[in-house]
Amino acid sequence: MLEAIDFEKLSKYSKPGPRYTSYPTANEFNTTFNHETLLESFKRADSKYGDIGLSLYTHLPFCKSACYFCGCNVVYTSKEDKKDRYITYLQKELDLLLESMNTKREVIQFHFGGGTPTFFNAKQLNQITQMIKNVFPNFSNKCEISCEIDPRHFTEEQMQVLSNCGFNRISFGVQDFDIDVQQQINRIQPFDLVEKSVYLARKYGIKSINFDLIYGLPMQDEKSFESTLKSVLKLSPDRLAIFNYAHVPWVKKTMRKIDEMSLPIPSQKLQILKNTINFLTSNGYYMIGMDHFAKKDDELCKAQENGELRRNFQGYTTKGFSQTIGIGLTSIGEGIDYYTQNFKDMQSYEIALDNNVLPVSQGILLDAEDILRKEVIMSLMNNSKLDFYTISNKFNIDFQLYFKDEVEKLKPMQDLGLLEIKTNGIEVNATGKMLIRNIAMVFDTYLSSNLVKQFSKTI
Repeated sequence: MLEAIDFEKLSKYSKPGPRYTSYPTANEFNTTFNHETLLESFKRADSKYGDIGLSLYTHLPFCKSACYFCGCNVVYTSKEDKKDRYITYLQKELDLLLESMNTKREVIQFHFGGGTPTFFNAKQLNQITQMIKNVFPNFSNKCEISCEIDPRHFTEEQMQVLSNCGFNRISFGVQDFDIDVQQQINRIQPFDLVEKSVYLARKYGIKSINFDLIYGLPMQDEKSFESTLKSVLKLSPDRLAIFNYAHVPWVKKTMRKIDEMSLPIPSQKLQILKNTINFLTSNGYYMIGMDHFAKKDDELCKAQENGELRRNFQGYTTKGFSQTIGIGLTSIGEGIDYYTQNFKDMQSYEIALDNNVLPVSQGILLDAEDILRKEVIMSLMNNSKLDFYTISNKFNIDFQLYFKDEVEKLKPMQDLGLLEIKTNGIEVNATGKMLIRNIAMVFDTYLSSNLVKQFSKTI
């Protein structure tokens, strides 16, 4: 349980900062990383890291209408032919991947994201899945196969296809059950609709169900969000991802429809988060990383206890590091020493594939310093602690000497009771987890010249 917290003191940390789904962040990606760079990166990975598993992320970008809070790359449409056309281009991309890398390496993660993946009908979902499995045939028998689902677009026929294709994790976009909040964000989604969707998933044997919730939305307050959490408990999801709303109207035009005066202030958001942590931990859930919760018997809890939790673009995982292959519009791929991202606009994506080149828009090659700092930042984001010896031994450095300035910058946070700096490491406490992004930012060398207006606020 979190005790009394002086939120006014912590509010000073409400400033723009990365979520660290990657390091360096996507703001550092550049267009000098192109199709040829990616081919070289694939060859290097197959040669040097061929025993590392693959994680496949497929972006299905279409939605019928805009949810005003959404920061995803989305194409709004109601036309079936656009989805069929997209499938044709996914096949072209898969054919190029087959030529460009060893696709017979073991697949340990597979994820459909969006957009709204279930805006594709059952037949289309089955077609896409089989296309991918034809190119990447070596799925581990312990593969994590997941799909994001909008309960407003979810049928039994779709669930039957997902079950037949081996999907074992489902994530429902819930956000908030309060009708006033739903109206403000243009996403009307009654409790009974979500309840029916959960029942359907359980009926087909899905044993791991996640809910996505967001705090900091317009019209939210402590009382309304507690009511949402009580409704969530009735449906007993295995995991919860509870995100801080990122209000970036200069990036996402649909967010301009949200009245900023209706958003909770930073100290109120922190209070909502504190109440959420206390409520969920009092009801059988454990806090994982900075924004996830899981039941005690969930493998995420065991991984965090053992310091083995990893974070990638699909969220937290127990599978260790894997080379992520991004498939589809705007998808991001990750290797040990690179990141790559596909084009965000459909026309550029299609033109590249029509010219038989992978649709690389941008990316970045990581140097030794990037890889070291990525390990440090991700250790904090994943497990809320750092072991100096582990980092020193892995990178042949003296951590306390190498990061002397950074450790000094953490001391004010220690004085505020967010973390403890020990002789052999750093441990972030429950309060500090609420500000883990700010703690990780101390080790980010890119922020000094690249911060304001590029990231959402950490609180």
